[in-house]
Amino acid sequence: QVQLVESGGGLVQPGGSLALSCAASGSSFSIYVMGWYRQAPGKQRELVALGGTGGTTSYADSVKGRFTISRDNAKNTVYMQMNSLKPEDTAVYYCNFVGLRSGMHYTYWGQGTQVTVSS
Repeated sequence: QVQLVESGGGLVQPGGSLALSCAASGSSFSIYVMGWYRQAPGKQRELVALGGTGGTTSYADSVKGRFTISRDNAKNTVYMQMNSLKPEDTAVYYCNFVGLRSGMHYTYWGQGTQVTVSS
């Protein structure tokens, strides 16, 4: 069973920066994708950014050029640096881990961390 521990988040003014991190423990997967989703009040959960084992990354159009995802494979940890934050970035951010083994996908979620962008 993979457990995800998130840290970071909080309150920041528009234009400010925050960093999130998520450490995975209990993983025996050699191939996995880690990333971040977010859910704002009254909206569906949406993809923010993903980081693959080989270093590939993908971003939602709304955060391209402002957010940067990175991974430390030795620590099974994913980071996301969020710059130039906007009020519309306010949401609960969830760490996501998808392990791949024998053609099967195994998905795990963190507990979520609040990011609030407000003056």
